Amino acid sequence: MSRRPWRLRRKLLLGTLALALIGLFVMVRSTDYLDTLGGSAGGARLERIRRSPSFRDGVFRNAVPTTVMAKGSFFSTLRSWLHKQGSRPPGPLPSVPVSRSAFADPPGDDVRVCWFGHSSVLVEIEGARVLFDPVWAARSSPSRLVGPARFQPAPLPLAELPALDAVAISHDHYDHLDRDAIQQLARRDPALPFLVPLGVGAHLERWGIAPSRIHELDWWEERPLAAGKLRLIAAPARHFSGRGPFDRNRTLWVSWVLLGRARRVYFGGDGGPYGLFAELGRRFGPFDLTMLEIGAYHPNWGAIHLGPAAALVAHAELRGRHLLPIHWGAFDLGLHPWEEPIETLLARAAPAGATLLLPRLGEVVALGRAPAPRRWWR
Repeated sequence: MSRRPWRLRRKLLLGTLALALIGLFVMVRSTDYLDTLGGSAGGARLERIRRSPSFRDGVFRNAVPTTVMAKGSFFSTLRSWLHKQGSRPPGPLPSVPVSRSAFADPPGDDVRVCWFGHSSVLVEIEGARVLFDPVWAARSSPSRLVGPARFQPAPLPLAELPALDAVAISHDHYDHLDRDAIQQLARRDPALPFLVPLGVGAHLERWGIAPSRIHELDWWEERPLAAGKLRLIAAPARHFSGRGPFDRNRTLWVSWVLLGRARRVYFGGDGGPYGLFAELGRRFGPFDLTMLEIGAYHPNWGAIHLGPAAALVAHAELRGRHLLPIHWGAFDLGLHPWEEPIETLLARAAPAGATLLLPRLGEVVALGRAPAPRRWWR
């Protein structure tokens, strides 16, 4: 048997490792890279972390046993990375030119949303506005030079966003916590509060955000917003955290329950299948809108990412009316073709009895006037 295929695979593997080492060297030599990593908890923040029921033996832990990657799957996953195809769209995706004027007069009796790509969503609920996981960066990476590049710029500059009542972050991964976006939003509105999971406040403080504006929550803790009109509850999720090579699970990860007087919204952030969805549906549902991840899924990391099939199950357990799929349409973070998650979701939604909300990038959509789902990405 010829050894040529193995030699070719070995060369590919060595070449990939060499490129990774070069990228790591470039990043580490950059002071900007070190700042992007964020800060470390200390003092009163660290003491509070240590009191959390989810913090044991120096790290945060999921409520159920969870591995980031299936045992023994590293090399099979690496081979898939080396051979993957179609992971980026052939051109810019359709988007809606949007400006601040599109957000005038937020509906007082409805939920209105604008999806900016991946997991960045502006939710207007009962006259208030909450921005979830704002990421405007060109790369999902600590470096401006290497890392997954955005398919296209966000459809609206940060400076054009309307006045916000709060920014909520689900966890500290680069595709959910963008240093530059946080700093721009903080400069734009000196009174804007940032709600984050335990430990993530250390990142924001390193980036110059005043401690009085940072509100860190543990699982099941809540905070009023918009002069008490809204409640934001940090619900558990099944995921992990970290921004550098040595800080795995030093900060918490959450999903968010946003409650108004009559309207209810769930933002899942990142997380895998979890029996807690049914409990959240009983305690806080039915939800007018659920926002659940569908992209970057694979059986090898099926414990920490939903994918389209599991998202439909979670949506049903949450007792959701409309499902807005997130975690797709902006970055190449998976092994599948870029459009596979949304095509799979659309094919399975009707048999599962789910009503999908599929706005184009930048499209402002109210649930009461939601358009029928269409394959705009084609």
